[in-house]
Amino acid sequence: MKYDFDNYIERRGSGAVKCDGLEQWYGKEELLPMWVADMDFATPDFIIDAIRQRLEHPIFGYTLEPERYRAAIAGWILSHHNWQIESHWVSYIPGIVKGIAMAMVSLLRAGDKVIIQPPVYHPFRHVAAHNGFEVVENPLRRTASGSYEMDFENLEQVADSHCKMLILANPHNPVGIMWSRETLARLADFCHEHGIIVISDEIHCDMALWGKQHTPFASVSREAADCSITFGAPSKTFNIAGIVTSYAIVPNESLRDRFFGWMDGNELNQPDIFAPIATIAAFESGELWRREMISYVEDNIDFVIEFCREHIPQITPIRPEASFLVWLDCRALNLSHEELVDLFVNEAGLALNDGAMFGRQGEGFMRLNVGTTRAVLHRALRQLQAALARRL
Repeated sequence: MKYDFDNYIERRGSGAVKCDGLEQWYGKEELLPMWVADMDFATPDFIIDAIRQRLEHPIFGYTLEPERYRAAIAGWILSHHNWQIESHWVSYIPGIVKGIAMAMVSLLRAGDKVIIQPPVYHPFRHVAAHNGFEVVENPLRRTASGSYEMDFENLEQVADSHCKMLILANPHNPVGIMWSRETLARLADFCHEHGIIVISDEIHCDMALWGKQHTPFASVSREAADCSITFGAPSKTFNIAGIVTSYAIVPNESLRDRFFGWMDGNELNQPDIFAPIATIAAFESGELWRREMISYVEDNIDFVIEFCREHIPQITPIRPEASFLVWLDCRALNLSHEELVDLFVNEAGLALNDGAMFGRQGEGFMRLNVGTTRAVLHRALRQLQAALARRL
């Protein structure tokens, strides 16, 4: 491998939320941070080099969007996800959660409702509620294999005439599902028929694991393209979350005019000087790094599954199909959710995202970030094993 993912980089003192936010979020600093969804791998050299080259010019004034920016996004999506988009469908957005909020404010009216499918990325709920929209839940349904599926029968029951938006995690966070074309097409038919706008958060799409293929929601049918806004970014894949590189793709002209027009009027579609540079570098030069990173993450996931099988059989990791986040089923420990959090934080010295954060359906689960060195991951699992042994 060209890149060294075993190289440990100390992040404390760098302002990283993952490390320097431990006291604020967990009440103690000396925890192994396995929570915030960024990785501990060095940002790839080709992105750093592209930014460094721009830094050689000593003026950072108002800057035009680079000519290659939209072409780089479109080329990457076509080559990786077999979806051909037009350049005018694309706009920069200042973050995906912010983009969801902007879509709500610009496209919904008072009294409209927003559908989410928990357990799901918690800002989906928060951004809707804090902008005054009622949140309607259509929980995912557990399958016999222990995975999850969409519950279309329940969706029919809960989606009344006031439901005007559904926020889709594609791939799903935290359970790591790559939704099938058939599932997405069925969802598109339902939402198109009921006048529901689908916001498809596809930020993890470039981290499909074990040869899985991501399917963009808007690509599955004419109905999907007509009723959706797709959000993406290179930030998760190339570990550049601190450089806000998000973008929106809107194929439908009417929806695009409303959303992009609102953003343009509020000057929320203008990137900072470095976001397009990082995006172009990632999408034009990043394929080798992406493949090697995914291979390392896959080995980390296998390591977690095997370690738990051998040493902590009460915890069952659900093998993700995408990303570096592993959903841990801890219900066999027979602990209350508060006791479970106490076990991980105060006894094992680990900072994970507790499952209840993603909805009540996540109680008894924890979300583990394996985007770190094997040595750190091994240490975390040993600490958890020891904490459980002390309880016996």
